[in-house]
Amino acid sequence: MNSTRWLDEDQLRAWRAYQRMQSRLAAHLNRQLQTDSGLSLADYEILVHLTDVPEGRLRPFELQRSLHWEQSRLSHHLTRMQRRGLISREGCPDDRRGAFIALTEDGRRAIEEAAPGHVEATRRLFFDQLAPEQVALLEQLATTVLQRLDTAAPQSAP
Repeated sequence: MNSTRWLDEDQLRAWRAYQRMQSRLAAHLNRQLQTDSGLSLADYEILVHLTDVPEGRLRPFELQRSLHWEQSRLSHHLTRMQRRGLISREGCPDDRRGAFIALTEDGRRAIEEAAPGHVEATRRLFFDQLAPEQVALLEQLATTVLQRLDTAAPQSAP
């Protein structure tokens, strides 16, 4: 017995449009960041998380939880960022085996220089053509889906 709940035509069109939009927007923003600042979208996202905390440092597991990345992806990316001087690894006094990922002065300078262009591109490509009601609806939709993801148990593949 087939119990697949297929998407109807409207849902399928909306889902495919969302996927295309998200993919193309991420690619465009990544190219803009690379061209203007030498940062990738992933670099930028990590630097944002580090600038959002007063001390500019987080434990790797905190970054992993916030970014929803696989541990190996985060580890490799942090190593590349450390080689470029954007972040450093610091020992954790409370846990000798643990570490902090800390924002360096070069990392802070990089995100401060990249942010204006990135925000302008985000406005131009996304927000400028949306009415305030659409922005509010987008927030509502995203919040609803995120709440569902927070409570959903991982599903195994059939």
